[in-house]
Amino acid sequence: MRINTNAWNKLRYTLYAPGYDIAARILDGSRKKSIDSLAIAPGNKVLIIGAGTGLDLEHLPVGCDITATDITPKMIELTKKRNAKIGHKLTALVMDGQNLDFPDECYDIVILHLIVSVIPNPIACIQEAERLLKSGGQAVVFDKFVRKNTQISRLRKTVNLFTNLMFSDISRSFEKIITHTKLSVISDIDANFKGNFRIIKLIKID
Repeated sequence: MRINTNAWNKLRYTLYAPGYDIAARILDGSRKKSIDSLAIAPGNKVLIIGAGTGLDLEHLPVGCDITATDITPKMIELTKKRNAKIGHKLTALVMDGQNLDFPDECYDIVILHLIVSVIPNPIACIQEAERLLKSGGQAVVFDKFVRKNTQISRLRKTVNLFTNLMFSDISRSFEKIITHTKLSVISDIDANFKGNFRIIKLIKID
């Protein structure tokens, strides 16, 4: 039986939503660093896949056109509530990050924070980011992955049985995921927890 499904993610993140920000704030510095690396300009069309409670909105510059998506209705509700105080131009939609209902090449920027390790099919998610980016557009991934050039330890596999049930898969290799796209890596830097989290910037070049 598959543990990680859209139905399970909707359920668990609906339950976690009221206290989500308390835990997520620990990673706020890396979230800001990730977004700052994109040099987003006024008028840029920005897509956030897996927006959660909308914590990314606090770090986005004024004047960009933002679309935020999440599979969990409660998260989208909280994203809209947060933006009511910030005032960005925002469209927030309940949508599956593996199958987004947008036309090809319609975004300048795609942000994927803490979603690639959670979503059931990370390959489909990153392929959607590629499809939706304009030529020359950039994406940034901030998430937890197996460190480069290392094997998954037996301990990590065991711990993953619990983490994958409760919140996230900690056994995913970004290097394997990205091979299913033509996106190019611009930068890849270690972030939280001794590099188990990474900030990876990508570009779409036709």
